[in-house]
Amino acid sequence: MKTEYIADANVLMSILISGKSQYINTLHFFKFYAPEFAIIELNLYKNVILEKTRLDKIQFRDFAYEVFTRINFIPEFILQENSIIRAKELCKNIDIKDTNYVALAIDMNLTLLTRDIKLQKGLNKKKFKDVMLFNDFIYNI
Repeated sequence: MKTEYIADANVLMSILISGKSQYINTLHFFKFYAPEFAIIELNLYKNVILEKTRLDKIQFRDFAYEVFTRINFIPEFILQENSIIRAKELCKNIDIKDTNYVALAIDMNLTLLTRDIKLQKGLNKKKFKDVMLFNDFIYNI
């Protein structure tokens, strides 16, 4: 089994909302990357995250610190142009906002973890197989 993955924002949101220590263990064992765009998306949904978590403010802050120290955020400017072009083509007619995640997966030759079934199925239809639903990942570890 691979030990490095690209995580999209909905995976990170799910981890943050859950507050489950099992995810901290997973983040210790596996190496996760995300494009810097993930931080923008997480900020857009901060109220949803804070409303849905079962942790109190201090527990959430401590948990979030632990999560974010385990995620490697990669700036878009270092991605190869051909990876971005291919990702745009793959994400066209699915969700163009996922381009940075797919481009990073292509650029680093890693599997993209997502909770977005539409994205996973859409990419598979376009013969892009380096995408896995997060629930399948968790089930298989």
